[in-house]
Amino acid sequence: MAANFSGRILQLAVLLAATSVAPAFAQDDPSDGPAKQKALPEAPDKLPKGDRTKNLDFLFGALKAAPDDASAKHVEARIWAIWLRTPSDTAALLMARAKEAVDAKETDVAIKLLDSVIKLRPDYIEAWNRRASVYYMQDDYGRALADIEQVLIREPRHFGALVGLGTIMQEFGDEKRALDAYRKALAINPHLDKIPERIKTLSEKVEGRDI
Repeated sequence: MAANFSGRILQLAVLLAATSVAPAFAQDDPSDGPAKQKALPEAPDKLPKGDRTKNLDFLFGALKAAPDDASAKHVEARIWAIWLRTPSDTAALLMARAKEAVDAKETDVAIKLLDSVIKLRPDYIEAWNRRASVYYMQDDYGRALADIEQVLIREPRHFGALVGLGTIMQEFGDEKRALDAYRKALAINPHLDKIPERIKTLSEKVEGRDI
């Protein structure tokens, strides 16, 4: 089991190193968990709804160029709106029930519901992201990391998942990989709350000694 878990961390490190953040996961407080999100934002109303990829490309560019926090949060909400948009009525129902289960602290029930969403629509990123959060709540870090990996495979710009990865790596004492994850998240979304402070603290520790 330990070997498998170490292998998972290594795979994530390779994935993280290969992740491009040149183009162009939000969390109120990264310490609350890898994928805790804000209230569901409204769907974008001024972008064509037919081309998700172009919409996201445009929004990530706007996020990186945002002149202030208020503008950035508005763009960030629109990105989350696209990510959170459910691909079917069935998926929407299952996701709603999963949220109710989490709110009731019935995490095993929530995981079963999210399992169903992922089986039904494996390309729906938010189901993987939510399940990672629930696994994290259960202290099941191996499965949380595996789901974060699936999020980043499908959307390498998912700053929420990158912050979640950094949080777990930091908890395990792997400060170098935590720093790498936080820096990639901040490069994508320069207005993430508290991440600059985490980067400053970790960079002083990591880069001030031999690794």
